Amino acid sequence: MIGKLVKEKVKSGKQAINELYNTGYYGRPKGDVLELTLVEAAYLLYKNKLEISLDEKTLEFEEFFTEASKRQQFFELKYIVYKDLRERGYYVQPSVTDFRVYPRGGHPGKTQAKMFVYVRSERVPMLLKDLLSQHNAALNVRKQMILAIVDEESDITYYEVKRLDIKGNMDEALSLAQPAPVTMLEDRVLVWDEGTSKLLYENGFYGKPLDNERLQLSLVESAYLLDKGIIEIKDSNNRIIPDISAFSEIAASIDPDFPLKYITYVDLRSRGFIPKTGFKFGTHFRVYNEIQSLKKLPHSSYLIHAISHEHKFLLPVMSRAIRLANSVRKQMLYAVEIAGKIEYVDVGRIKM
Repeated sequence: MIGKLVKEKVKSGKQAINELYNTGYYGRPKGDVLELTLVEAAYLLYKNKLEISLDEKTLEFEEFFTEASKRQQFFELKYIVYKDLRERGYYVQPSVTDFRVYPRGGHPGKTQAKMFVYVRSERVPMLLKDLLSQHNAALNVRKQMILAIVDEESDITYYEVKRLDIKGNMDEALSLAQPAPVTMLEDRVLVWDEGTSKLLYENGFYGKPLDNERLQLSLVESAYLLDKGIIEIKDSNNRIIPDISAFSEIAASIDPDFPLKYITYVDLRSRGFIPKTGFKFGTHFRVYNEIQSLKKLPHSSYLIHAISHEHKFLLPVMSRAIRLANSVRKQMLYAVEIAGKIEYVDVGRIKM
């Protein structure tokens, strides 16, 4: 069979519809013409099922591949992923993302597609807004959103992208007759009273003991407890920090990530979780579903990193974070504020 290269399509005749589309679901019939994308045509050329001509000249694979890469951005990446999916036994068609993939045993006309696959190079940063746009496209038609990242050696790692509505199991009942006096010293807050220190640590796992009598609180914990009326914060000169707004301004000058971390911390507490620093894992928080005894802490369930809607993923960094989370039996989530509320985006490795 012969196809002609026309702009970003390869067009073949009626015989191609019978032999390529009806048996392998390659391309899309348009009347008596089968239109193939460049990646489909390259794969068929590789499989010796199609010859391709340009200006009356039959192209060898190298010639066509080079020409196609000039006509379509990231053609090589898309071909690598398309070939991999086909050889894994999937039927694959072009999509509003990059590819629409059918479940094994299914095909166009028989079953609904299962996945939308979005192809990226490890070298090209990825905007969160682009990822969410692709996820929304998949979600609107009830498809899995799969991110296929191609590294510099042409190996592919597949990730499934989901939004999760997570829930913890902690019911917090913490109150004091009057706010407890505490002091802010540089980048943390100290609770001096032994009774208050014990109450905060044992009822909500706030802070970390400085010694047997005193407790040190992080900035986000301090802001949360201040806003709840549990503590009254003074600076090192014994001046009262009047409210959450004033404290947040000070905290943000110390930690530029504080605003994002704080709204995420508040949301996690409202969902019944106990968030603690995730610094040792390279994230903002490690998160516990429930703590019944401080003497025997359970494994934290999630690692959570708070990001803005304008966040740009560096894919090697994202890959390392997900790999680390998996290696310590945790789930890596990204917390992002969308339409006034925090949503949790799960980007997790998947076997195809």
